[in-house]
Amino acid sequence: MNRIKQLSGKTKRFIAFVTLSILLGSCFSRWIMTESELKEHYKDRLAKPLYHMVENDSLKLHYVTFGADTAQPVLFIHGAPGSWDGYLNMLDDSSLYNHYHLISVDRPGYGKSQKKPKKKVYSLKEQAHAIVLALKSNHSGKPAIIVGRSYGAPVAAQIVAMYPDLAKKVILLSPAIDPDTEKFWWFSKYGKFFMVRWFLPERMNTATDEKYAHVAELRKLQKEWPKIQTDVTVMCGGQDWIVDTTNFSYAKKMLQGNKNARFIFIPESGHLISSSRPDLVKKEICGIEDLKESLGN
Repeated sequence: MNRIKQLSGKTKRFIAFVTLSILLGSCFSRWIMTESELKEHYKDRLAKPLYHMVENDSLKLHYVTFGADTAQPVLFIHGAPGSWDGYLNMLDDSSLYNHYHLISVDRPGYGKSQKKPKKKVYSLKEQAHAIVLALKSNHSGKPAIIVGRSYGAPVAAQIVAMYPDLAKKVILLSPAIDPDTEKFWWFSKYGKFFMVRWFLPERMNTATDEKYAHVAELRKLQKEWPKIQTDVTVMCGGQDWIVDTTNFSYAKKMLQGNKNARFIFIPESGHLISSSRPDLVKKEICGIEDLKESLGN
């Protein structure tokens, strides 16, 4: 006991950092499935993911697909940290994969997607340029419906701004898009320490690095919003403690010149709207008439 009392302040803070790192790693591991868990999940399912890898001198992009590649593509983009299986409930929905070509990516720096040579931060434009390559696996000739959640939402917006002909509609779920209300958690600064990073999974370190680049990247995106004139749906939850609900008002401001924009606020929902209200997300993907048809089948 006396030895504990004699520990220096720096030593105590170091122990706290390490403990926090382990706890955070364990916490977020529940949100991302391991390879063995995914294998078990799909063991007895009829519809299984097809795995793809696009690799060249500067890029390594991993993504999975469900459904016929001649159907209209639906591209899913996860937040931070995360991976393609963040949309598992929607990818497993037969009323979707029987009518659409579902494509879910690992964003650059997450999962099996990396940039070569490896770097810490990936700009929105770099991510957009990389992720659209996944659409080349689709052979329908139809523009995509793009779904982006959390920090995957500004990536989705950047794609539509850069490649308007590739998108029929973009759906932004719990979007982290307002640079003035970017949240920095009390533990964010500790993620820069070597020993803390050593204990955390790589996806957590990537998310930390990305966090510190958010504000600058979102300010760059401000100039891109007027270019988005395709159909847009923004969905936010009133109980979201991860992304400030002021992002909903910010989206209205940024998209005020878009007559095709829809805004849906769900008071009782939290951050993961695709999990808590997949019915609403599916309605936005399919449209009312298409949804009735798919449910009927």
